[in-house]
Amino acid sequence: MGSTDSTSTGRTAAARDRDTEGRARNARPRDGLGRPLPYGAEGVPRQPEGVVRRPEESVAEAQRLLDGGRPFHAHEVFEDAWKSGPERERELWRGLAQLAVGLTHAARGNATGGARLLRRGAGAVEEWAAGAEDRPHGIDLPGVIAWARELAGAVERGGGPVDAGARAPRLRGTF
Repeated sequence: MGSTDSTSTGRTAAARDRDTEGRARNARPRDGLGRPLPYGAEGVPRQPEGVVRRPEESVAEAQRLLDGGRPFHAHEVFEDAWKSGPERERELWRGLAQLAVGLTHAARGNATGGARLLRRGAGAVEEWAAGAEDRPHGIDLPGVIAWARELAGAVERGGGPVDAGARAPRLRGTF
């Protein structure tokens, strides 16, 4: 296939969205749960990628997004922390990103994927916490783990979409 082959959207491959470095980037607007909307539709502002923050800033920004019902965007914040943080904390941030994606899937109505990712993220965070403190950067890890497991069970029992903002975790405690 050449670069002028048609894509699934009917646009040519040569017209694909690219960032300034030539990497493929989808410029379609997104809704609050990260689902792509048609070109020209009004979406929510996208979370910038590659932002390096202090851990406390990452936690605060992720909590703001979670409280606003935007777990997909919170996942981006955790992913930035995972990629830019110290090696010893990467599994913590990766687990938190999985929890945010699990909540995203649960809010989209994907009970199976949501529960699976919530449990996987809880396991990753729990495994990381076994060799560390319970409240790194002020995060209540035991509380977050309990929240994820409880929500995974509720999602499996209920099967329907959850309200992401109403079911968001309290990263620093007090659920």
